[in-house]
Amino acid sequence: MHQQGALAGVEVAASRTGPNMSKIASALGVSSATVSNALSGKGRVSAELVEKIRKKADELGYVPSSAGRALRTGRSNVLGLVLPDISNPLFPQIAQAMEAAASNAGYGILIADSRGDVTTQTQAISRLIERGVDGLVVIPRRGTRIGDIGCPVAMVDTPSTPGNTVSADHWEGGAKVARHLVDLGHKNFLLVGYDPASNVQNDRIGGMKSAFGPGIKYDTIWLETLLRERGEQTSLGLIDRVRDGVTAIAAVSDLHALRVLTELQTAGIKVPQQVSVTGFDDLIFSPVVTPSLTTVHMDMARIAELAIAALVREIEHSKSEPNANTSQEQNGKAAKQTVTAEPSKVSMELMVRASSGPAILPDTPISNGKTL
Repeated sequence: MHQQGALAGVEVAASRTGPNMSKIASALGVSSATVSNALSGKGRVSAELVEKIRKKADELGYVPSSAGRALRTGRSNVLGLVLPDISNPLFPQIAQAMEAAASNAGYGILIADSRGDVTTQTQAISRLIERGVDGLVVIPRRGTRIGDIGCPVAMVDTPSTPGNTVSADHWEGGAKVARHLVDLGHKNFLLVGYDPASNVQNDRIGGMKSAFGPGIKYDTIWLETLLRERGEQTSLGLIDRVRDGVTAIAAVSDLHALRVLTELQTAGIKVPQQVSVTGFDDLIFSPVVTPSLTTVHMDMARIAELAIAALVREIEHSKSEPNANTSQEQNGKAAKQTVTAEPSKVSMELMVRASSGPAILPDTPISNGKTL
C-alpha cells in the first residue's frame, strides 16, 4: 500500500511538470530555441511555424516555466502584499481584492502578515524581496518607513499618510456617518477609537467631528489605552454614558461597534430605541448581527485596482528604463518612495441599517418602562 501511494505521488508530480520545450521540438522536428522564440514571440520564426508550435504545445499540455521566464525577462510576475494583521476580518477581504486585481493584470500574489508589529513588517518585506517579487503593496503599521528596498511600492493607508498611493477617503466616511446621526436628531455622542496613533482612525474620527455643528456634544475614548490599563475584559462604562445623556455611539470599526452592541444589550439598553450604534468597514457579519449594523462601506475592489495598476505601470517603466528608480535621488531631489495613483482617494458608502434610529428626548419613556 505504501509503495502504491509513493508511485501515485510520483505520477502526480510528473503530470504537474508537463512536457518541456524539447518534447515539442522533437515532435515537430525543430530546435528547442525555435520553440522558445515562437512561444515568447521573439526571434525570426514564420507565422505558419509559430501557429504549428503553439498548437502542438496546447496538444501536449505545455505549461511555461515561471522560473525560466523570470531568468529570461528579469521579472517574476509576482507581487508581494504585506498586511498589518490577518486575524482582523477586514484584511482577508482586502487580500482577496488585491489578488483579483493582480490576477487581472497578469500577476500572482505572495502574502505576508506583520502581526501588528513594525519589526515583523520590516522582516516580511525583506523576505518578499528575497523571493524576487516585482513590486510590493504595503498596508502599513504605525511608524512604517519605506526606504530603498529595490522595487516599486504601493502604500494603501489613508490620504493623510505621507507617501500614500491610494485609499478610501476615511475622513469623508466619518463625516457621512456623523451627518446621518445628526440628521436623526442626535446631539450627544461617544466616539470609540482603538489606536490613537492610527492615521486611519484619526481621519475617521476627524471626519465625524467635522460634521458636528453648534450644540453637539461629544467625547472620545481609545480602547487600546483603556484595555491596557484595565484588562481586555473591562467594561467600557457605556451604562454611565447613556445615563449622562449619550444617544449615539460611533465606532471606527465594526469590530469595536460589535463590542459596544454586546455591552449595551447585556445591560438591557435597547439599540436603536435608546442608543444608536454605528461602525466602519462593513465587515461580513455587519448585516447579520442583531440589530444589523449601520456602517461605512469601503470599495476595496476599486482601491485594489488603482493600487495594482499604479504598481504595474512603475514596474513596466523601470524595466523599459533600467536607470529609473522610485527610491533614489533624481535631479538633486529625493525621489518618491512609493508609486502614485490617480485618483488617490476612493469615496466610501454609508450603509444605513437597523442599529441607527431617531434620537430620544430626555425623560422619554421607553417601551420596557425605563426612563432615561
